[in-house]
Order: sequence, then structure tokens, then C-alpha cells
Amino acid sequence: MIGRITGTLLEKNPPQITVDAGGIGYEIDVPMSTFYNLPAAGERVSLHTHLVVREDAHLLFGFLTEDERAMFRQLLKISGVGARTALAILSGLSVGEISQAVVMQDAGRLVKIPGIGKKTAERLLLELKDRLPKVQLSGAAKVGAGVTAPDATSDILNALLALGYNEREALGAMKQLPPDAGVSDGIRQALKLLSKA
Repeated sequence: MIGRITGTLLEKNPPQITVDAGGIGYEIDVPMSTFYNLPAAGERVSLHTHLVVREDAHLLFGFLTEDERAMFRQLLKISGVGARTALAILSGLSVGEISQAVVMQDAGRLVKIPGIGKKTAERLLLELKDRLPKVQLSGAAKVGAGVTAPDATSDILNALLALGYNEREALGAMKQLPPDAGVSDGIRQALKLLSKA
């Protein structure tokens, strides 16, 4: 398995790049999240990689961060999701946004990605829920980036579930919270919303 490549970035033709490492030019497919953050051609680059071996091809995928590669690998484990679909998901959403969608069970975000239908989105959310490490869910998105911080989100959700609300009620209330709601504030506001329902 080729786990990492460091070398000179020769070409950039989205979604593929070519990296010269030790005199060998590796063609690597990258998600747009990685592509946008690459240095200029001719500069040094280091990528975490994942090799997919098929009967008709050996395909190399590259990622600037370990989190992106870890998410790519989790997506590949889901039935019906191939490498191209996983790449499209990571091109459409950041790791933090995917984690956020999983915590909120928000299929709406995923169906906006070309090639992802409602059924696939729901299956992704369901299967990723148990597979995403808690660490990734807790630090994935930034507060104020239009979504409640995932650590606050999961704490609020767990508190509401512990108080006897079902998941649908809890998630419904959480969608109405302001993006920068903290844990205690979020629980208080969610309880107010639920008591009016």
C-alpha cells in the first residue's frame, strides 16, 4: 500500500495531479478540497494517499490531511459507494460538514452533491453514524461557520435524548438553534422550543 507521497507537483488537471517522486510521475486523483489548497506546479507537495486496486486499474487518491483520507476510507466501506462517489462527496463537503450532516442526520446536504440521491444519502448517514470516531465529530466544524459546533451539537442531542425526547423531536428542535449556540444555552433553547410543540 502506498500511504504517502512527497515530491514535486508537475501538473494540475482537476481532479488529477501528477507528482514526481524519485523520478517517477504518479498520477493522483484528489478531491477539490485538496486541489484548491495545493501549491503551484513546480513546488514540493506531500499527500496522504490511498491505493485502489481493481482488475483493470490501480488508482491512487491523494489528500492533504489525514482527516480527509480517513473520511474517504469510511465512505468506501459503505455499500454502493465507490472511489469516484467518495471523491465527489469530499469535493462537495468538507470533513467537518460531512460530520455535521451525520450528527444532525441531515440528508439535504448530501443530495446537493451530483450523483447522490435521497436513498444513498440516507444510507450514508445511517452507516456513518456508528463509524465516525467521536473525536472527528467533536472537532470537525468551526463555530460560526454557519453550523453549531459538532461537540456542542452532540452534547445537546445526548442531553435531549436523556431527557426522554425521541431523536426526531430533538433534531427538529436543534435545527432551529442559532449557529453559535453553546451547550447549556442550546439545551435551554431546545427545551423551550420542545415545550411549545
